[in-house]
Formats: sequence, structure tokens, C-alpha cells
Amino acid sequence: MILILGGTAEGRRLAEALTGRAAVLSLAGRTRDPLTAGQVRLGGFGGVEGLRGYLREHGVTAVVDATHPFAAVMSRNAAAACAAEGVALLRLVRPSWASHPSAGSWHWVDGHGEAARRAAALGARPFLTVGRQHTADYVADLADADVLARVAEPPVAFLPARWTLVTSRGPFTLDGERELMAAHGIDVLVAKDAGGAHTDAKLSVAAERGAAVVMIRRPAAPAGVPEVADVAGALTWLG
Repeated sequence: MILILGGTAEGRRLAEALTGRAAVLSLAGRTRDPLTAGQVRLGGFGGVEGLRGYLREHGVTAVVDATHPFAAVMSRNAAAACAAEGVALLRLVRPSWASHPSAGSWHWVDGHGEAARRAAALGARPFLTVGRQHTADYVADLADADVLARVAEPPVAFLPARWTLVTSRGPFTLDGERELMAAHGIDVLVAKDAGGAHTDAKLSVAAERGAAVVMIRRPAAPAGVPEVADVAGALTWLG
């Protein structure tokens, strides 16, 4: 059986491409409507030992780690579990946005705390696109700013009254991002280096507007795990 550790559009597309084969798409379950079909399991595994048990119990012969580039814990657990059980592991990961034409002018940071402080210093109308789990990390530094925060689902934490929360899922178009950022007078964009074309329109619009971009670097990937950048590469690896 093939186990796909999902959480990205690429993971969903790979699962769809494997319809008819023994494959399971595993999702963390943080999103109520995962927008996917096929055989799906929801929830965590219980760390490395729990994942090792799942691999043995279900006769998993190959794992594709198609989690978000920032799901560092899951990727490390997958590498450890697969190495211990002798199961082949591949990372399906989007190329970084570091090659974007305007990347040279971005303010690259290593975490949300640094990103919040940098955004507060760079502008008065930030656009946060850091996900619902981390949106609240910016409250302390941006409580008095006119923040636009976009998430797939509302965060649990309380947000300041001056903040505007938009719940929406990509893909996002250039025209849509232009309209949104113009309506809110955005002068600084905060994003994680998620990569891919699904949500990259905001980067081009920020450059058009002359808005500063605060970009959070990806965590280090597990050493020694082969990587491909698209579903076609994963299918070739799976044979």
C-alpha cells in the first residue's frame, strides 16, 4: 500500500492520480472540509512510534510526504519511521519562491516573531497570509495596525477589532489580489515560503504596489530523503 501524507493540493492530486491502486491519503484533520476524494484517513499517528505501527499494520511499502513545506515535525517523523521500518520515502515538495523575480528585495526571516516585528516596522497596513494557526502570533506587535488577515478557516484566538479577517481558499488570481490589496491599502505582505503557483499572485501584486514583503524561510528538510517537485515526478518514482 502507498501512504500519502497530505495537506497540499499536490497531495490531493497525487491521490486522485492513484485511484484504483492501494493508496491512502492521510490528513491531519485541521480543515473541516478537505476537498478531496478517495480513501482518506484523518488525524495524527501518535509520533514516530505510532507511524511505525501504522506502516507495519497496513503493509505500507512506500510513503510520499506531500505535507506543507512548513510541516517540519511530520516530515521528521516520516523520515524516522520509514528509516526504522525499511519503507521507501519520497518528499513531494513545491519549489521555493526564492526564484521569484522580486525575491531579491524581500525581507527574509526565520520565524513568525521576527516576521511580526519586521512587518510592524515596514508598514501600517499589513496583509497576513500565514495560516490560521499562526495568525494570532502577530497580535502583540500589530494590535494597533489595520491588518488584513486571510485564512482558509477562522482562527480560534481573539483578534483585535481593527483587524479584518477574510476566509478564502486559493487559487487566487492577479485581478482578485489587486482588488483586495487596493481596497485595504496594503503596504506590507507577510507570507511563508510555501512555493507553487496556487497562491503566488499576491507576490506579483505586492511588487506592483511597491509593498514590502516579509517572507518566512522554510524549515530544514530531513537529510537523505529524495525529493520531487510535482505529481508527475512522484508517479515516476512510484513506478
